[in-house]
Amino acid sequence: MARLPYQDREDLPESALPIYDRIAETRGSVEPNIPMPNSFRALLNSPPAAEVVGALGEFLRFNTSLDPVIREIAIISVARQTNSDYEWAHHEPVAREVGVSDQVIEAIRTNRAPMGVPAKVGIFAQAAKELVNDGTLSDKTFQAVEHLLGPQGTVELVVLIGYYAMLSTALTALGIEVEPHLSSDLND
Repeated sequence: MARLPYQDREDLPESALPIYDRIAETRGSVEPNIPMPNSFRALLNSPPAAEVVGALGEFLRFNTSLDPVIREIAIISVARQTNSDYEWAHHEPVAREVGVSDQVIEAIRTNRAPMGVPAKVGIFAQAAKELVNDGTLSDKTFQAVEHLLGPQGTVELVVLIGYYAMLSTALTALGIEVEPHLSSDLND
């Protein structure tokens, strides 16, 4: 159960409406009567915080140099490491949509990745695992990531993983619920 009320447009002061509108525009409608995900509806209890979280998320989801497959492998790997049903429910379908294979998704879901998946895929799951669990990358993992992505991609991957780890922590602390039309098989 959410620990704070979900905010809708009509709940916000006039000054926060542009923030709400930008987040709604970039996140799309998840249900006809709910114009944005519960995560941002909860974050809108602090419109300035929601604005900066939304802006960074918008960059990482829609403007990063990372290939969408790499991006979604990293995101669902963070969801697995943080046990975030919410992030899994939102990003597992996106991972499938952008071309992450069922084998890779299942390996991440069952916490077997990077073992049993192609090395160029597994390194991104491993990076997420190390950053979430250890707060850093081993030299071997860093070198592999940097070799595959270059400096810009390496920074963007590290920021992406950090962002989704932060978001997962906030979602858990705030008790954010997965929207009824989504389901999560993360812990099945």
